[in-house]
Amino acid sequence: MHKIIEKIFGWCYPLLRKLEIDDAIASYASLFINIVILCFLAYAIYVIFKFVLISLLVTTAKKTKTKFDDFLVTNKTAKYIAHLIPLLFIYKSVFVILNDFVYWETIFGKLVGIYIVLLILLIIRTIFNALRDHLKQKPRYSDKPIDSYIQVVMIILWVIGVAVIISKIFGINQKDLLTLLGAISAVIILIFRDTILGFVASVQVSVNDMIRIGDWITMDKFGADGDVIEINLATVKVRNFDNTTTTVPTYSLISDSFRNWRGMLNSDGRRIKRHILIKAKSIRFLNEDELQDLKKIQLITSFIDTRQAEIDKFNINNKIDKTLSINGRNLTNFGLFRKYITQYLENYPGLNKDMILLCRQLQPTQHGIPLEIYTFSNDKRFENYEYIMSDIFDHIFASIVYFDLEIFELPSEGKNVIEEE
Repeated sequence: MHKIIEKIFGWCYPLLRKLEIDDAIASYASLFINIVILCFLAYAIYVIFKFVLISLLVTTAKKTKTKFDDFLVTNKTAKYIAHLIPLLFIYKSVFVILNDFVYWETIFGKLVGIYIVLLILLIIRTIFNALRDHLKQKPRYSDKPIDSYIQVVMIILWVIGVAVIISKIFGINQKDLLTLLGAISAVIILIFRDTILGFVASVQVSVNDMIRIGDWITMDKFGADGDVIEINLATVKVRNFDNTTTTVPTYSLISDSFRNWRGMLNSDGRRIKRHILIKAKSIRFLNEDELQDLKKIQLITSFIDTRQAEIDKFNINNKIDKTLSINGRNLTNFGLFRKYITQYLENYPGLNKDMILLCRQLQPTQHGIPLEIYTFSNDKRFENYEYIMSDIFDHIFASIVYFDLEIFELPSEGKNVIEEE
């Protein structure tokens, strides 16, 4: 190949000398002509190989059953390889064209060599990305941290690549360079600790898709509650809802816990999860007269009729003595109230009926029995969400008296003084 390159670029200078052109002028003129020829040939080689490689890879991908070559096409591996071939041609040609210009030959040769190293790393990265995408399609590897493995390999390759680049720039032996880097690694880690931690965190945040710009996150430790507006190597900026800005160290996103509301914003509803406390002593069985009054509440009229018929049938068949309400089966004011709230929520227009909707009783506490509403609003905007939730609980507070139930409240100081007196 060296002889071919000499024939391509070695004709100009002798020809100019035969035309009795000055030696210095002939040298610079031949240099200019050879550079033009080199650029033209390099571009022609690039176009040809790009067309051939891409066409060959696309055709192969269509004919084969494996998806790996399809991902090679998607990640543009052939395009990067097509860049490498003319670059190797340029690298070999430099030493012929610049033979009389030693200084520029050295500089240009180093630059081309550095570019070749970077291009090889990019080609390897596209291959690994195609391998990653291919393995993620297989159920066997779908839950494996493939990104982390590839990331570690690429970090090692980049370290080696940087060592090769430094050795080319300064003419240092690669073994001596690696030995020197190993000796000063402890000092480097100490000096650039925050930068290294930020880099690791940035990679993990990016690979695991933990946060994106525009995400709403909450991080109580730093008082952050708002939208992410900037993600840097060392910090993440959050614009809070009061228009203040909180700066969070990037590393804290993987060392501390935080809440990302992206899933809620991408879902079909925003959760409402709130409870009220019912006084335990206000819960009791209902007699016939009270049931008749509660039947006037339209949302539970049919429920009371159906359930009471089932209860009466059970009590009669089992000859239950109903002189005491505790005997047999009975309806309670608390149970009917839960059913009423459930029916009210199912008829409320601001809730998503395709998601969980329930009114449940939680573990009793020293302050009473919690009655929790667990449902999802169909409007996720903050102000509308708060309005829907407040509207629901306004109705709950107002309707609870119809079931002769009481909400727990701590005694006021004035009341305590009166009782003591």
